[in-house]
Amino acid sequence: MMKKLFQSRFAAYFGFLTFYLLFSLLVRLILMSLCFEKLNVEPLDLMQIFARGFLYDLCIALWFSLAYLLYLLIFPNAWIGTLLDKISTYTFIGIAVFVSFFSFFAEFPFWEEFGSRYNFIAVDYLIYTYEVIKNIGESYPLPLIFSLLALSIALYFFVQSKAKIFSSTFESKPFPKAKWSVFFAAIGLLGLFQVKLSNNFAEFSPNNYANELSKNGVYSFFHAYISNELSYEKFYPNLPNKQAFDLIKKELTQSNQTLSNQDVFDINRETTAENAEKRPNLIVVCIESFSADFMTEFGNSQNLTPNLDKLAKESLFFTNLYATGTRTVRGLEALSLSIPPTPGNSIVRRPNNQNLFSIATVLKQKDYRLNFIYGGDGYFDNMNNFFGGQGFDIIDRNRNNPLSDEISTQRTPIEDSDVSFENAWGICDVDIYKQALKNADQKSKNKTPFFEFIMTTSNHKPYTFPSGKIDLPSGSREAAVKYTDYAIGEFIKEAKTKPWFKNTVFLFVADHCASSAGKWEINIENHKIPALIYNSGLPSQKIDILTSQIDVIPTLFGLLNWNYKSEFYGKDIFKTDSHRALIGNYRTLGLLKDDLRTYFLLHLS
Repeated sequence: MMKKLFQSRFAAYFGFLTFYLLFSLLVRLILMSLCFEKLNVEPLDLMQIFARGFLYDLCIALWFSLAYLLYLLIFPNAWIGTLLDKISTYTFIGIAVFVSFFSFFAEFPFWEEFGSRYNFIAVDYLIYTYEVIKNIGESYPLPLIFSLLALSIALYFFVQSKAKIFSSTFESKPFPKAKWSVFFAAIGLLGLFQVKLSNNFAEFSPNNYANELSKNGVYSFFHAYISNELSYEKFYPNLPNKQAFDLIKKELTQSNQTLSNQDVFDINRETTAENAEKRPNLIVVCIESFSADFMTEFGNSQNLTPNLDKLAKESLFFTNLYATGTRTVRGLEALSLSIPPTPGNSIVRRPNNQNLFSIATVLKQKDYRLNFIYGGDGYFDNMNNFFGGQGFDIIDRNRNNPLSDEISTQRTPIEDSDVSFENAWGICDVDIYKQALKNADQKSKNKTPFFEFIMTTSNHKPYTFPSGKIDLPSGSREAAVKYTDYAIGEFIKEAKTKPWFKNTVFLFVADHCASSAGKWEINIENHKIPALIYNSGLPSQKIDILTSQIDVIPTLFGLLNWNYKSEFYGKDIFKTDSHRALIGNYRTLGLLKDDLRTYFLLHLS
């Protein structure tokens, strides 16, 4: 029976299905070899990986070849074997093979970076084409990759031709019954997959690698595209609103806070300090992809962060701090809004996110001048619209993208003359700190204090930076970390020469860790980040209290003895006995409790 199919009009169709299934199996085996030490599953689980994976692969193979199957159904028998038939067949099959090989090859760098099949991050990358395409060009040998892609496609047609697949396709003239039988069989399978198959079908193991291996990258990509926002009420267990608000009010209210009113659904609290307020200038540096374990304090022996190590000894140094997520927008959300991670997109990326209760709300009440300073184009990840919508003035690298100008606030582009080095993600960290220093010089002339929120970019693939600054060449994560640290050292050295330095407090904190891949769906060690408050005038000390990223700014405000109304979900860790960290990925939320030394996960149902 199978032999007849490969000698029929449908030979090229079944040839493609066979190729896709076999190559998907090869990709799965290679990915498995890359994480085999961490897989640690039973033989039955291995069987499930391949059995479930086969169903996903077959589903995508049928979708990729559906257009060609429709062509075979309606193309007249009298024209079979003509030039039109050959051109059409080679075009349909060629496009399907190209897309297949492209998706296969692209899975490997994505797996290396994120330890998973395509997900919502890959969907996001389609939106920000400039940064992503430029980053790919700077990170990978594209001529070699495209040559390999072309060679693979040529090899596919060579093998199929040698097997006489195409000659059978152009010489056989099937009966209508045979056409309709194949068509309905394929449509029936697709319909069954549509009803019974979902991405959750792969979630059979507590080992995240096993689940990801059983998936198909393309299937996961389209699943992420469709479900890029999640309804909490629809997918998660929940309490009646009144009960939920009663619980959260008790959880959030610190020892120096009282509820502002008796409204059941209002979490607004009055924060009262015991001592006189301080209103120094504030500079918050959000460091790209900076894991705690890059620093000597957390066991690193490579001496990658001598400047931060030195600053940590002179600062309030948070040694038990956890990021809410694994992407920059999650870090920005946690630090600016002081809210837990939510399922689906970060609020930074969502529409209608202007004029929220944020750190800007409090800072403006204290007469601060606000700036968001970013080395790339702030159109990326909707950063300009988000920060502009909270009242920040923007300083960023305008790449003549008309969409990035749609913000209702002042925007100052970074000029070419101020740039010594630039890659896909933006100008190097030394250059962005020079922009911050220049802005601080200008703002310090006013009688009101200034607040700068700086987002760095150098510690991001392709890990490139100006040569001659450190003793490592560009191109590796370790080198990028060391350059990031070097730039911080230069920033503080220059800031110390400024008249405004003595009255300026610096907060250095990571947006997220360098890696999110791991055995479990949420890996606690991949959320641990450093933070330090420098030049506060307070005695230096290590703070080992369990701290969430959403607590960092409220704790800073507490150290400054600020009186203010708060709607933050983060807390001043020195004014509460209930410590916890809130962590999550796109759909799974975790609560880390120090007293239990464990964490609870809230899964998508």
